[in-house]
Amino acid sequence: MTSYKIALLDGDGIGPEIMAEAVKVLNLVVQRNDLNFELLPGAFGASAYFSHGHSFPDETKALCDTADAILKGPIGLSHEESKKIPVDMQPERGALLPLRRRYDTFANFRPVYLPKALAGFSPLKPEIIGDGIDFIIIRELVGGLYFGNKEAGVNEQGKRYVKESLEYDEDQIARIARVAFETASKRNKVLHNIHKSNVLKSSVLWNEVLGEIGTEFPDVEVRHFLVDAAATYLCLNPGQFDVMVMENMFGDILSDQGGGILGSLGLMPSACIGPDKAYYEPSHGSAPDIAGQGIANPYSMIGSVAMMLEMSFSLDQEAKNVWHAMQSVFAQGYSTADLSKPGSDVNMISTDGFGDLVVEELSKL
Repeated sequence: MTSYKIALLDGDGIGPEIMAEAVKVLNLVVQRNDLNFELLPGAFGASAYFSHGHSFPDETKALCDTADAILKGPIGLSHEESKKIPVDMQPERGALLPLRRRYDTFANFRPVYLPKALAGFSPLKPEIIGDGIDFIIIRELVGGLYFGNKEAGVNEQGKRYVKESLEYDEDQIARIARVAFETASKRNKVLHNIHKSNVLKSSVLWNEVLGEIGTEFPDVEVRHFLVDAAATYLCLNPGQFDVMVMENMFGDILSDQGGGILGSLGLMPSACIGPDKAYYEPSHGSAPDIAGQGIANPYSMIGSVAMMLEMSFSLDQEAKNVWHAMQSVFAQGYSTADLSKPGSDVNMISTDGFGDLVVEELSKL
């Protein structure tokens, strides 16, 4: 029997609630296959700071080091609660960025998928959605402005200032470009390169290196978009996109916009892949305002499980089954309050109710 270790980092807010539903799916997958998942819970995020004195404790680092993959819930607190944590120890700076740096998870995959049958979730008009939305954003995750040198202080004129550097080298660009081309070659052989080369020299280098890597993939067509134009076209004609690749900050912004055109970041799972290890997480935040109410939809958390099954464990069919099971629950008219407007024609169920239905559908496949 094949055995894998999975680090489970519940995170903050609704994290523990939706992680519980992900575990239900993992348990069923084990029952259906000749394998075993050893689940290793670890403290991570704001809750870890309050319980362990660090948002990414050494104990959690140790179990993540031994894990074959990491499944992470959302992290963060409200603005007021965050003030109780030192700036450099707040979850994003003290936990998330160090997690990415530790495992060099340079390739972030965020699928933006909404079949025509679920078009009612989207704020876009039906004629814009057409036959559905189906593209993937590939974001460079460990370089650029977020990881460049940072400096803050008071200058000679007595003015407060801040200086942050956007840094990339050609190797960083080449490896994410190669991942994007490989992904595009497996889909519709079109790669949308998102940049800002009319202003940023980093984008000039980005385009040069991407063009060099492109010679290895002559069957993939490259279409170039300035990032501001891409943001516009995501609203006006999202169906034109298939695989989009971009640097770190652009990817952060446009992938959240992708959630917006779906109707919620609650419909966007993600995978963060490194050379030796990967972590999987919902794209949305911890929603502390609804934590404990049982109304958060676990779709993104369970979708992250599906991505992990495929990308870390090569369980492609089970990954497809999980996606199908979740879509079936929606198609039957069920949803949770966080995704549905009051008065909408859906059967409102709880977080665990949604997870139970996914497991029920999955068991039929």
